[in-house]
Amino acid sequence: MTLVSQILYAKGDKTWTITPDATVFDALSLMAEKDIGSLVVVESEDVVGIFSERDYARKIILHGRSSKDTEVKDIMTNEVLCISPDQSVTKCMALMTDKRVRHIPVLAEGRLVGVISIGDVVKAIISEQQIIIDHLEDYIYS
Repeated sequence: MTLVSQILYAKGDKTWTITPDATVFDALSLMAEKDIGSLVVVESEDVVGIFSERDYARKIILHGRSSKDTEVKDIMTNEVLCISPDQSVTKCMALMTDKRVRHIPVLAEGRLVGVISIGDVVKAIISEQQIIIDHLEDYIYS
């Protein structure tokens, strides 16, 4: 069973964050520079929200707002789902699917230690299943 901590170990724990008072334009610029789809919004090291491409598309463009004049706190998702490093990727996949989220911050003892995406989870599950398939094939053919 693969754990979230194993995903973080493989991909690294670098997490990109932004403050709630930053502009949406600054957030989008950082996301484009780092080639990522979301930023964890932190204030005094506490996770206070998450900002994603979906937030931008639904709350700026569709409402005729300006990304240069709008602060992240005005459109971020306030209710952030978080997981712990010892959570299984299977449970994480179920949570992400049920809540329709693509990125989840990982907290250890209340401290942000990483972010995993649905892509990270799918990759881990496929890898886990391939190992099982390989073992079964070895068993059958031996």
